[in-house]
Amino acid sequence: MSDGTPADLFFDAAAELLRRVREEEGGAIAEAGVLLADTVTDGGRLFAFGAGHSSLAAQDVVYRAGGLALMNLLAVPGVVGVDVTPATLGSALERVDGLASAVLDSSPARAGDALVIISLSGRNSLPVEMARGARERGLRVIGVTSVAYATETASRHASGTFLKDHCDVVLDSKIAVGDAELSLDSVPAPFAPASTVVTSALMQAVMATAAAELAGRGIEPPLLRSGNVDGGHDWNTRIMEKYGDRIFYRH
Repeated sequence: MSDGTPADLFFDAAAELLRRVREEEGGAIAEAGVLLADTVTDGGRLFAFGAGHSSLAAQDVVYRAGGLALMNLLAVPGVVGVDVTPATLGSALERVDGLASAVLDSSPARAGDALVIISLSGRNSLPVEMARGARERGLRVIGVTSVAYATETASRHASGTFLKDHCDVVLDSKIAVGDAELSLDSVPAPFAPASTVVTSALMQAVMATAAAELAGRGIEPPLLRSGNVDGGHDWNTRIMEKYGDRIFYRH
């Protein structure tokens, strides 16, 4: 590890990753934002899914001040963050065949909706089947993943495919296999993951693009405001009443 404190080096690594996704994924970000704007314009609903720590970036765009009110979390019990004990059960559930189909069948998602699927590796059965199943049901799919895993690891799905192979738009987070940015002679393993920082930034960039795209079409973006500013609650009540049939986290 070069000169600098571990904190400095982590910030440098994260900043470099953010620079790369800004420069290299700009076209895909724009395409994803337009896809979401098209879905909203056409009366569709928006969903986000992620398993394990990938769920953090999905949750970050749901019921969020400054975010699109129509973003709904497509939750899979046991894999939303580390919400089960033992936490390792969540990792095991990601490899269960058929789970994605059961979730989609019981969800409000339907043809014409959009689903953002976040999976760092994109190699497990759950994200692969979620993307395949969603497209079979007529949803448009945005995948947020590290494409490096598709060349440096083997798929855990019977098809031998990865999340990136079943998406309308793919956003590459550029995260290296293993998701650890730092190494130190005195520390026996690589450490300091940056995937949450980068993936959350990608998600917010897509949300910003979608909002601006809607405004450019003369459509008021269905944005939420902070409940901690004057008038915020009234604003949000108006938005939720207008789009109540497309918001599912209220029920």
